[in-house]
Amino acid sequence: MLTRLTHLALEAKGLDAARAFYEDRFGLSAAHGTDDEVRYPVDGTELRLRRPSGVPRGGLHTHFAFAAAPGTLSAWRARLTALDPEEVDFGGYRSLYVYDPDGNCVEVGVEEGDADADGAAPDAAAPTGIFEVVLEVADLDTAEATYTALGFEPVDRGASRRRVRLRGPMDLELWEPQLGLADARGGVHVDVGFETADPGAAADAVSEWVTARESVDGGVRVRDGDGHWVTFIPSP
Repeated sequence: MLTRLTHLALEAKGLDAARAFYEDRFGLSAAHGTDDEVRYPVDGTELRLRRPSGVPRGGLHTHFAFAAAPGTLSAWRARLTALDPEEVDFGGYRSLYVYDPDGNCVEVGVEEGDADADGAAPDAAAPTGIFEVVLEVADLDTAEATYTALGFEPVDRGASRRRVRLRGPMDLELWEPQLGLADARGGVHVDVGFETADPGAAADAVSEWVTARESVDGGVRVRDGDGHWVTFIPSP
């Protein structure tokens, strides 16, 4: 039903500090900016940094993951070393975890890869996409039912069933309140968007669990039972 993550918005108390972090540490270049919001293209997704000046606000303490080019782990270690990243081996790829100035846990996932033709590891370029977002939820069963109705499929569960990983146009993790790797927490009042062939049908699919619905930018925006905002926009 959903074909692409179109945006992820983060709340930034100080927009200048947030901009410096994502531009200096991650090589992002702004495509749009105002006094209240700046938007960075990351492959087919916009990362939006937003001052708390309206509704929806950006997410607080959101854990999300950038994808990086294979073979760039050493370069990313060097780029992020001043932030003292925590590194985790998932078998086949490794992730580095750091925190931005607003307390969001930013993961960089790097698949194993070969050095270039000269035998040197490739440089770390800008991230190649966003492959994971973590939402904090009050009741895991209800939240899972909400997002599986949109076509996400469960692929992994925590041993205590306090979290579930869902796969769709990207990976969506639903966590009941807890600390994860690198002491990350799931985001609250997160604002995300998805592309879909029929925004109205997508909103209808979750009508049982949403607390608000409105038309916006040619699409439909809903607020789920945990206060997360989800926007559906039509495919081109």
